[in-house]
Amino acid sequence: MAKLYFYYSSMNAGKSSSLLQADFNYRERGMATMLWTAELDTRSEGMVRSRIGLEQGAHLYRADTDLLSEIGKAHKHSALDCVLIDEAQFLTEAQVWQLAAVSDELGIPVLCYGLRTDFQGALFSGSAVLLGIADALVELKAVCHCGRKATMNLRVGEDGNAIKEGEQTEIGGNDRYLALCRKHFSTALRG
Repeated sequence: MAKLYFYYSSMNAGKSSSLLQADFNYRERGMATMLWTAELDTRSEGMVRSRIGLEQGAHLYRADTDLLSEIGKAHKHSALDCVLIDEAQFLTEAQVWQLAAVSDELGIPVLCYGLRTDFQGALFSGSAVLLGIADALVELKAVCHCGRKATMNLRVGEDGNAIKEGEQTEIGGNDRYLALCRKHFSTALRG
């Protein structure tokens, strides 16, 4: 029985490298995979990229992409053994349900990787639905500068100070975000 998986964490926990390792493991065994990443992340350029230098080509999804339809067409053309989604926090509610249907109706395991919360500690919509309906939830661990588990994503300005307001989504990496434990996240927000 195929399942819908959600691998979640703060930034810098190795989500993309874990996805690429899972993809490699399937392909090494002669199995067919399909990778997707968010078009919204303009750094991706149609690739799933990890901080340690691994990368693999991927299909791009937008908020209006019908993932069930697109994956279904590909599966009819050439059977898929696994679908892997990077930047899953950017999925819409409808897309998460489409991925559940890929698992339930097409019998293809779907592995989603993404952030749980934004820079204010609020759930991303895609992550909220995945946390609610995924068959398996797996937390990937990141480390705060104090050594505790990092669960939060602090957005910082050029001066290194916490940004407390703004759009939920602002694309960036280590130049814009710090992975922190809740204690240091709260301290930074208080200033």
